[in-house]
Amino acid sequence: MSDQEQTPPAQDSPTESEQTSPEGTPAPRTAPRAPEAGQREAAPAPRSPEVEELEDRWRRALADLDNLRKRYARELLREREAERAKVAAAFLPVVDNLELALAHAGADDPGAIVSGVRAVRDQAVEVLRTLGYPRHQESGVPFHPEQHEVVSVVDEPGTPAGTVVQVLRPGYGEPGHQLRPAAVTVSRKQE
Repeated sequence: MSDQEQTPPAQDSPTESEQTSPEGTPAPRTAPRAPEAGQREAAPAPRSPEVEELEDRWRRALADLDNLRKRYARELLREREAERAKVAAAFLPVVDNLELALAHAGADDPGAIVSGVRAVRDQAVEVLRTLGYPRHQESGVPFHPEQHEVVSVVDEPGTPAGTVVQVLRPGYGEPGHQLRPAAVTVSRKQE
């Protein structure tokens, strides 16, 4: 046998992670060192054209979304202002007629003032109707919690229970789309 065959193969020296302390426990691992001056860090792996294209499309989509948010905020503000102006313009004739009624307040005929104020009220109710909020002040109809708000309950002989007996304050709008419900008095169940 030759010398090479009889000697056991040389073992490599233990790596840092395999080194043990004098007590036999593994030594803590050390953090990799930062490159010294004059040495370069390894450059990141080059990206494929597909990855760069997807990244570019992603950034463009984010920019488009940001632009859309800003445009929506501007348009929302413009739309609110336009709707406010439309509603205010619808009420201008009502204000004009109230001023006319006040101008005639010193007239000798109090009935003319009352009829003028009633006409102005009717005009205001019509403006609300055209805006989608018709007036509801019907009595003798069944109580509907979507349209009515019960203010009081009374005994009303000859009236079925749950019937609107009196409207104390009219409501405006349709069920599910109301400015306010009608405040009503309802008949109670007869015992």
